[in-house]
Amino acid sequence: MDERRKWNNANIEEGRRNYGRLRNEFKRAMEKARKEYHENICNEIMEMQRTGRYDLMYMKTKELGWKETQGIQNAGIEDSQGNRIEDQRQVLKIWENYVTELHNRTNRPETPQVEPEEEVDADEKGPYILQGEAEKAIKEMRNRKATGDDDVPRDVLQLLGEGGLKILTKLINTIHETGKWPKDFTEVTMIALKKKTQATKCSDNRTISLIAHTAKIIAKILRSTSSVFLIEDVLGEDQFGIRRGKETRDATGMTRIISEQTLEIDEGLCVCCIDWQKASDCINWTKLIRS
Repeated sequence: MDERRKWNNANIEEGRRNYGRLRNEFKRAMEKARKEYHENICNEIMEMQRTGRYDLMYMKTKELGWKETQGIQNAGIEDSQGNRIEDQRQVLKIWENYVTELHNRTNRPETPQVEPEEEVDADEKGPYILQGEAEKAIKEMRNRKATGDDDVPRDVLQLLGEGGLKILTKLINTIHETGKWPKDFTEVTMIALKKKTQATKCSDNRTISLIAHTAKIIAKILRSTSSVFLIEDVLGEDQFGIRRGKETRDATGMTRIISEQTLEIDEGLCVCCIDWQKASDCINWTKLIRS
């Protein structure tokens, strides 16, 4: 590269000739190195697939995926009339209207009437949440996850100690008994992630909500207690996702194996992919939790 750069500045016939020769050699060396790199990566992926290490296989495959070009400027967002809006205040208003319409669709099931907590019999309220359940939920939380509005990371919750866990467990049981959540736990910060490189509409983005880690602890405990009768009894054997031992990557691995087997016997394979738009955002969570 240094020699090529030197001849690039030489404005003579010999300089142009040497520059062209070095440029071609450089391209051939780059192509050879790129080919060897991809061959080594593919061999590693095939070995991981052969030994059944699908988790490492998917992580390695993701490294070869396309990365979005850095430095793409935000070109604003389109409103309901198709006009491109770049003013920050108007963009926020468009997002507010989009999220409001998304969560208040006319075909959503009606929120069921739930009797007040004080009118529920003590036997029907369920058991108290134990301190061990709160401690287990904290340990199962992943590191380096984005915080909610309270800006309290997981590391702080791990340092609570015995006294802090008792206070946290008392708070969780109070919420569980009264059914009233603190305001900080019900407020979220919504982040839009692009599904397309040039996302011009709100629907071109995938929305995630950043909630307080303490609220996540309560949600994990409620999910674990309700999964026994809700998930395993309601969902079928072929349903993957939100289930221990039946994650979406397991379904992807099974699809790959079936595809390879059909190729071996020279048979056709039909795969139907259905994309439910904002499916998780349209669930009636009140009815689901009360089921």
